[in-house]
Amino acid sequence: MKKEYIIPIFVPHLGCPHQCTFCNQKEISGQAKQVTAQDVKQTIEFYLKNFKDDSKYVEVAFFGGSFTGIEEKVQNELLEAANEYINQGKVNSIRISTRPDYIDKDILKRLKKYHVKTIELGVQSSNDYILAKCQRGHTFENVKKASKLIRWHGFILGHQMMIGLPESTKLDELNTAKQLIKLKPKIVRIYPVLVIKDTKLAEEYENGEYIPLTLEQAVERSKEVMQLFNKAKIEVIRLGLQNTEEISSPEEKKSQVLAGPYHPAFRQLVESRMWYDEIVSKIKQYNVKVMQVLITANPENINNIIGHKKENILKLKETYDVDVIVKPDKNMKKGKFEIEVEKTYEDVLEELNK
Repeated sequence: MKKEYIIPIFVPHLGCPHQCTFCNQKEISGQAKQVTAQDVKQTIEFYLKNFKDDSKYVEVAFFGGSFTGIEEKVQNELLEAANEYINQGKVNSIRISTRPDYIDKDILKRLKKYHVKTIELGVQSSNDYILAKCQRGHTFENVKKASKLIRWHGFILGHQMMIGLPESTKLDELNTAKQLIKLKPKIVRIYPVLVIKDTKLAEEYENGEYIPLTLEQAVERSKEVMQLFNKAKIEVIRLGLQNTEEISSPEEKKSQVLAGPYHPAFRQLVESRMWYDEIVSKIKQYNVKVMQVLITANPENINNIIGHKKENILKLKETYDVDVIVKPDKNMKKGKFEIEVEKTYEDVLEELNK
Protein backbone atom coordinates (compact mmCIF):
# COMPACT_ATOMS: atom_id res chain seq x y z
CA MET A 1 0.00 0.00 0.00
CA LYS A 2 1.40 3.38 -1.01
CA LYS A 3 2.01 5.95 1.70
CA GLU A 4 0.03 9.13 1.11
CA TYR A 5 1.71 12.51 1.29
CA ILE A 6 0.01 15.90 1.19
CA ILE A 7 1.78 19.02 -0.06
CA PRO A 8 -0.21 21.88 1.55
CA ILE A 9 -0.42 25.23 -0.21
CA PHE A 10 -2.39 27.92 1.62
CA VAL A 11 -4.28 30.60 -0.31
CA PRO A 12 -5.58 32.70 2.62
CA HIS A 13 -8.89 34.41 1.84
CA LEU A 14 -7.95 34.50 -1.83
CA GLY A 15 -11.13 34.34 -3.88
CA CYS A 16 -13.52 34.52 -0.93
CA PRO A 17 -16.14 37.27 -1.33
CA HIS A 18 -17.27 37.12 2.30
CA GLN A 19 -15.73 37.61 5.73
CA CYS A 20 -17.37 35.02 7.94
CA THR A 21 -17.68 36.11 11.56
CA PHE A 22 -15.36 33.33 12.77
CA CYS A 23 -12.76 33.62 10.02
CA ASN A 24 -9.37 35.24 9.72
CA GLN A 25 -7.68 33.01 7.15
CA LYS A 26 -4.44 34.98 7.11
CA GLU A 27 -3.97 34.43 10.82
CA ILE A 28 -5.12 30.80 10.75
CA SER A 29 -2.66 29.91 8.01
CA GLY A 30 0.09 32.15 9.38
CA GLN A 31 0.46 33.53 5.89
CA ALA A 32 -0.43 37.05 4.78
CA LYS A 33 0.97 37.26 1.23
CA GLN A 34 -0.87 35.82 -1.72
CA VAL A 35 0.44 32.77 -3.51
CA THR A 36 1.97 32.78 -6.99
CA ALA A 37 2.73 29.98 -9.46
CA GLN A 38 6.38 30.28 -8.48
CA ASP A 39 5.45 29.80 -4.81
CA VAL A 40 3.57 26.64 -5.77
CA LYS A 41 6.59 25.22 -7.57
CA GLN A 42 8.97 26.08 -4.74
CA THR A 43 6.67 24.49 -2.18
CA ILE A 44 6.28 21.30 -4.22
CA GLU A 45 10.05 21.06 -4.79
CA PHE A 46 10.71 21.51 -1.07
CA TYR A 47 8.30 18.75 -0.03
CA LEU A 48 9.38 16.33 -2.76
CA LYS A 49 12.99 16.58 -1.59
CA ASN A 50 11.95 15.69 1.96
CA PHE A 51 9.67 12.75 1.19
CA LYS A 52 11.53 9.53 1.98
CA ASP A 53 9.37 6.73 0.57
CA ASP A 54 9.88 5.75 -3.05
CA SER A 55 6.46 4.13 -3.19
CA LYS A 56 4.16 7.02 -2.36
CA TYR A 57 0.99 8.80 -3.42
CA VAL A 58 1.47 12.57 -3.52
CA GLU A 59 -1.33 15.12 -3.58
CA VAL A 60 -1.02 18.90 -3.83
CA ALA A 61 -3.74 20.48 -1.67
CA PHE A 62 -4.83 24.10 -2.00
CA PHE A 63 -6.23 24.99 1.44
CA GLY A 64 -7.92 28.14 2.71
CA GLY A 65 -9.82 30.80 0.84
CA SER A 66 -12.26 29.77 -1.87
CA PHE A 67 -10.19 28.40 -4.69
CA THR A 68 -12.80 28.51 -7.44
CA GLY A 69 -13.65 32.11 -6.50
CA ILE A 70 -10.16 33.26 -7.47
CA GLU A 71 -9.81 35.11 -10.75
CA GLU A 72 -9.83 32.38 -13.40
CA LYS A 73 -6.46 33.42 -14.84
CA VAL A 74 -4.81 33.08 -11.41
CA GLN A 75 -6.56 29.75 -10.76
CA ASN A 76 -5.20 28.39 -14.01
CA GLU A 77 -1.68 29.60 -13.24
CA LEU A 78 -1.68 27.88 -9.84
CA LEU A 79 -3.19 24.69 -11.20
CA GLU A 80 -0.84 24.62 -14.17
CA ALA A 81 2.15 24.95 -11.84
CA ALA A 82 0.98 21.91 -9.87
CA ASN A 83 -0.08 20.04 -13.00
CA GLU A 84 3.47 20.16 -14.36
CA TYR A 85 4.51 17.77 -11.61
CA ILE A 86 1.62 15.43 -12.42
CA ASN A 87 2.79 15.31 -16.04
CA GLN A 88 6.30 14.51 -14.78
CA GLY A 89 4.96 11.66 -12.63
CA LYS A 90 6.12 13.30 -9.38
CA VAL A 91 2.63 14.20 -8.12
CA ASN A 92 -0.51 12.08 -8.44
CA SER A 93 -3.38 14.51 -7.94
CA ILE A 94 -4.66 17.91 -6.79
CA ARG A 95 -7.14 18.76 -4.06
CA ILE A 96 -8.92 22.08 -3.61
CA SER A 97 -11.14 23.68 -0.97
CA THR A 98 -13.91 26.08 -1.97
CA ARG A 99 -17.36 27.50 -1.33
CA PRO A 100 -20.53 25.67 -2.43
CA ASP A 101 -21.81 28.72 -4.31
CA TYR A 102 -18.66 28.80 -6.45
CA ILE A 103 -19.25 25.50 -8.23
CA ASP A 104 -20.85 24.96 -11.63
CA LYS A 105 -20.43 22.66 -14.65
CA ASP A 106 -17.91 24.88 -16.44
CA ILE A 107 -15.74 25.21 -13.34
CA LEU A 108 -15.76 21.45 -12.82
CA LYS A 109 -14.80 20.75 -16.45
CA ARG A 110 -11.83 23.09 -16.11
CA LEU A 111 -10.74 21.50 -12.81
CA LYS A 112 -10.92 18.07 -14.44
CA LYS A 113 -8.52 19.23 -17.14
CA TYR A 114 -5.92 20.03 -14.46
CA HIS A 115 -6.23 16.62 -12.74
CA VAL A 116 -8.05 17.93 -9.67
CA LYS A 117 -9.30 14.80 -7.92
CA THR A 118 -10.87 15.99 -4.65
CA ILE A 119 -13.09 19.00 -3.95
CA GLU A 120 -13.88 19.95 -0.36
CA LEU A 121 -16.80 22.25 0.36
CA GLY A 122 -16.96 24.55 3.35
CA VAL A 123 -20.45 23.73 4.59
CA GLN A 124 -20.21 24.61 8.32
CA SER A 125 -23.95 24.08 9.02
CA SER A 126 -27.14 22.86 7.33
CA ASN A 127 -29.16 25.49 9.20
CA ASP A 128 -29.71 28.55 7.00
CA TYR A 129 -30.34 30.79 10.01
CA ILE A 130 -26.94 29.87 11.48
CA LEU A 131 -25.25 30.33 8.09
CA ALA A 132 -26.75 33.83 7.85
CA LYS A 133 -25.78 34.58 11.45
CA CYS A 134 -22.17 33.75 10.56
CA GLN A 135 -22.35 35.80 7.35
CA ARG A 136 -21.50 32.84 5.15
CA GLY A 137 -23.28 34.28 2.13
CA HIS A 138 -24.76 30.98 0.92
CA THR A 139 -27.55 28.60 1.90
CA PHE A 140 -27.64 24.86 2.41
CA GLU A 141 -29.43 24.55 -0.92
CA ASN A 142 -26.15 25.71 -2.52
CA VAL A 143 -24.39 22.88 -0.67
CA LYS A 144 -26.81 20.28 -1.98
CA LYS A 145 -26.54 21.46 -5.59
CA ALA A 146 -22.74 21.73 -5.51
CA SER A 147 -22.32 18.33 -3.85
CA LYS A 148 -24.42 16.59 -6.48
CA LEU A 149 -22.55 18.30 -9.33
CA ILE A 150 -19.18 17.36 -7.87
CA ARG A 151 -20.12 13.71 -7.50
CA TRP A 152 -21.78 13.57 -10.93
CA HIS A 153 -18.56 14.84 -12.53
CA GLY A 154 -16.51 12.08 -10.90
CA PHE A 155 -14.67 14.04 -8.20
CA ILE A 156 -14.15 12.87 -4.63
CA LEU A 157 -16.48 14.98 -2.49
CA GLY A 158 -15.41 16.34 0.88
CA HIS A 159 -17.33 18.39 3.42
CA GLN A 160 -16.21 20.64 6.26
CA MET A 161 -18.54 21.36 9.18
CA MET A 162 -18.21 23.28 12.45
CA ILE A 163 -19.19 22.63 16.05
CA GLY A 164 -20.25 25.50 18.31
CA LEU A 165 -21.19 28.21 15.81
CA PRO A 166 -23.20 31.16 17.18
CA GLU A 167 -26.68 29.95 18.27
CA SER A 168 -25.91 26.41 17.06
CA THR A 169 -27.09 23.62 19.35
CA LYS A 170 -26.04 19.99 19.59
CA LEU A 171 -29.24 19.12 17.72
CA ASP A 172 -28.28 21.51 14.88
CA GLU A 173 -24.89 19.83 14.57
CA LEU A 174 -26.29 16.31 14.61
CA ASN A 175 -28.78 17.37 11.97
CA THR A 176 -25.97 18.88 9.87
CA ALA A 177 -24.09 15.57 10.01
CA LYS A 178 -27.24 13.67 9.00
CA GLN A 179 -27.90 16.05 6.10
CA LEU A 180 -24.31 15.73 4.89
CA ILE A 181 -24.44 11.95 5.04
CA LYS A 182 -27.37 12.07 2.62
CA LEU A 183 -25.13 13.94 0.15
CA LYS A 184 -22.59 11.06 0.26
CA PRO A 185 -19.23 12.75 0.82
CA LYS A 186 -16.26 10.41 0.97
CA ILE A 187 -14.38 12.52 3.53
CA VAL A 188 -15.30 15.04 6.23
CA ARG A 189 -13.51 17.56 8.46
CA ILE A 190 -14.98 18.64 11.79
CA TYR A 191 -13.84 21.92 13.33
CA PRO A 192 -14.89 23.15 16.78
CA VAL A 193 -15.19 26.94 16.69
CA LEU A 194 -12.24 28.85 18.12
CA VAL A 195 -12.45 32.59 18.69
CA ILE A 196 -9.70 34.03 16.50
CA LYS A 197 -8.37 37.55 17.08
CA ASP A 198 -9.48 40.35 14.73
CA THR A 199 -12.73 38.67 13.72
CA LYS A 200 -16.36 39.66 14.14
CA LEU A 201 -16.74 36.68 16.46
CA ALA A 202 -13.96 38.08 18.65
CA GLU A 203 -16.00 41.28 19.03
CA GLU A 204 -19.10 39.26 19.91
CA TYR A 205 -17.10 37.27 22.46
CA GLU A 206 -15.65 40.37 24.09
CA ASN A 207 -19.13 41.95 24.21
CA GLY A 208 -20.58 38.86 25.86
CA GLU A 209 -22.77 38.08 22.83
CA TYR A 210 -21.01 34.79 22.07
CA ILE A 211 -19.99 32.15 24.59
CA PRO A 212 -17.64 29.51 23.15
CA LEU A 213 -18.04 25.84 23.99
CA THR A 214 -15.99 24.44 26.83
CA LEU A 215 -13.50 21.74 25.90
CA GLU A 216 -15.77 19.12 27.48
CA GLN A 217 -18.79 20.31 25.46
CA ALA A 218 -16.79 20.35 22.23
CA VAL A 219 -15.47 16.82 22.84
CA GLU A 220 -18.94 15.44 23.57
CA ARG A 221 -20.59 17.12 20.58
CA SER A 222 -17.77 16.13 18.22
CA LYS A 223 -17.96 12.55 19.50
CA GLU A 224 -21.65 12.24 18.67
CA VAL A 225 -21.17 13.79 15.23
CA MET A 226 -18.19 11.55 14.49
CA GLN A 227 -20.14 8.45 15.50
CA LEU A 228 -22.74 9.29 12.84
CA PHE A 229 -20.06 9.58 10.15
CA ASN A 230 -18.34 6.40 11.32
CA LYS A 231 -21.62 4.51 11.14
CA ALA A 232 -22.13 5.79 7.59
CA LYS A 233 -18.55 4.72 6.73
CA ILE A 234 -17.53 8.30 5.89
CA GLU A 235 -13.92 9.01 6.85
CA VAL A 236 -13.30 11.92 9.22
CA ILE A 237 -9.88 13.07 7.99
CA ARG A 238 -9.49 15.93 10.47
CA LEU A 239 -10.97 16.77 13.83
CA GLY A 240 -9.97 20.19 15.14
CA LEU A 241 -7.72 22.83 13.60
CA GLN A 242 -4.11 21.82 13.08
CA ASN A 243 -1.83 22.93 15.87
CA THR A 244 0.52 25.71 14.66
CA GLU A 245 2.33 28.68 16.15
CA GLU A 246 -0.76 30.79 15.44
CA ILE A 247 -3.33 28.14 16.40
CA SER A 248 -2.24 27.20 19.90
CA SER A 249 -3.19 27.85 23.51
CA PRO A 250 -4.47 31.42 24.10
CA GLU A 251 -1.75 31.65 26.74
CA GLU A 252 0.97 31.39 24.09
CA LYS A 253 2.42 34.74 23.04
CA LYS A 254 2.07 34.24 19.26
CA SER A 255 -1.30 32.50 19.42
CA GLN A 256 -4.16 34.07 17.50
CA VAL A 257 -6.70 32.09 19.55
CA LEU A 258 -8.57 34.34 21.93
CA ALA A 259 -10.85 31.69 23.44
CA GLY A 260 -12.62 28.43 22.72
CA PRO A 261 -12.08 24.66 23.06
CA TYR A 262 -8.48 24.54 21.90
CA HIS A 263 -6.45 21.42 22.64
CA PRO A 264 -3.31 20.22 20.80
CA ALA A 265 -4.61 16.63 20.87
CA PHE A 266 -8.30 17.33 20.28
CA ARG A 267 -8.86 14.34 18.03
CA GLN A 268 -7.35 11.99 20.59
CA LEU A 269 -9.67 13.41 23.26
CA VAL A 270 -12.68 12.64 21.08
CA GLU A 271 -11.56 9.18 19.97
CA SER A 272 -10.52 8.27 23.51
CA ARG A 273 -13.97 9.28 24.76
CA MET A 274 -15.53 6.94 22.20
CA TRP A 275 -13.33 4.07 23.40
CA TYR A 276 -14.15 4.89 27.02
CA ASP A 277 -17.89 4.67 26.32
CA GLU A 278 -17.43 1.29 24.59
CA ILE A 279 -15.36 -0.10 27.45
CA VAL A 280 -17.83 1.07 30.10
CA SER A 281 -20.69 -0.44 28.09
CA LYS A 282 -18.90 -3.83 27.99
CA ILE A 283 -18.09 -3.76 31.71
CA LYS A 284 -21.71 -2.99 32.58
CA GLN A 285 -22.83 -6.12 30.75
CA TYR A 286 -21.23 -8.34 33.38
CA ASN A 287 -23.48 -9.48 36.21
CA VAL A 288 -20.70 -9.20 38.76
CA LYS A 289 -18.90 -6.30 40.41
CA VAL A 290 -15.75 -6.02 38.28
CA MET A 291 -12.48 -5.05 39.95
CA GLN A 292 -9.89 -5.59 37.22
CA VAL A 293 -10.08 -6.15 33.46
CA LEU A 294 -7.63 -7.03 30.68
CA ILE A 295 -8.20 -5.19 27.39
CA THR A 296 -6.53 -6.60 24.26
CA ALA A 297 -6.38 -4.43 21.13
CA ASN A 298 -4.31 -3.56 18.08
CA PRO A 299 -1.18 -1.54 19.03
CA GLU A 300 -2.46 1.44 17.00
CA ASN A 301 -5.52 1.70 19.27
CA ILE A 302 -3.72 1.42 22.60
CA ASN A 303 -3.08 5.14 23.12
CA ASN A 304 -6.75 5.98 22.61
CA ILE A 305 -7.84 3.19 24.94
CA ILE A 306 -5.53 4.51 27.66
CA GLY A 307 -6.59 8.10 26.89
CA HIS A 308 -4.71 11.37 26.78
CA LYS A 309 -2.46 11.45 29.86
CA LYS A 310 -4.07 8.13 30.94
CA GLU A 311 -7.44 9.88 31.26
CA ASN A 312 -9.51 6.77 30.55
CA ILE A 313 -7.56 4.53 32.91
CA LEU A 314 -7.80 7.07 35.72
CA LYS A 315 -11.48 7.77 35.06
CA LEU A 316 -12.41 4.07 35.13
CA LYS A 317 -10.66 3.73 38.46
CA GLU A 318 -12.20 6.86 39.92
CA THR A 319 -15.75 6.31 38.64
CA TYR A 320 -16.13 2.52 38.71
CA ASP A 321 -13.18 1.44 40.87
CA VAL A 322 -11.94 -0.76 38.03
CA ASP A 323 -8.24 -1.35 37.35
CA VAL A 324 -7.34 -1.76 33.68
CA ILE A 325 -4.49 -3.74 32.14
CA VAL A 326 -3.92 -3.07 28.43
CA LYS A 327 -2.33 -5.66 26.15
CA PRO A 328 -1.31 -4.87 22.53
CA ASP A 329 -1.88 -7.59 19.95
CA LYS A 330 -1.03 -6.88 16.31
CA ASN A 331 -3.36 -9.71 15.22
CA MET A 332 -6.38 -7.81 16.56
CA LYS A 333 -8.36 -5.91 13.95
CA LYS A 334 -7.99 -2.13 14.24
CA GLY A 335 -10.95 -0.53 15.99
CA LYS A 336 -11.84 -3.77 17.83
CA PHE A 337 -10.96 -4.95 21.31
CA GLU A 338 -11.47 -7.89 23.64
CA ILE A 339 -12.14 -7.48 27.33
CA GLU A 340 -11.64 -10.15 29.98
CA VAL A 341 -12.51 -9.92 33.64
CA GLU A 342 -9.32 -10.58 35.59
CA LYS A 343 -10.72 -10.04 39.06
CA THR A 344 -14.11 -9.41 40.68
CA TYR A 345 -14.98 -8.30 44.18
CA GLU A 346 -16.25 -11.82 44.84
CA ASP A 347 -12.72 -13.10 44.11
CA VAL A 348 -11.28 -10.64 46.61
CA LEU A 349 -13.82 -11.65 49.29
CA GLU A 350 -13.01 -15.32 48.75
CA GLU A 351 -9.31 -14.62 49.18
CA LEU A 352 -9.97 -12.69 52.38
CA ASN A 353 -12.11 -15.51 53.80
CA LYS A 354 -9.52 -18.22 53.18
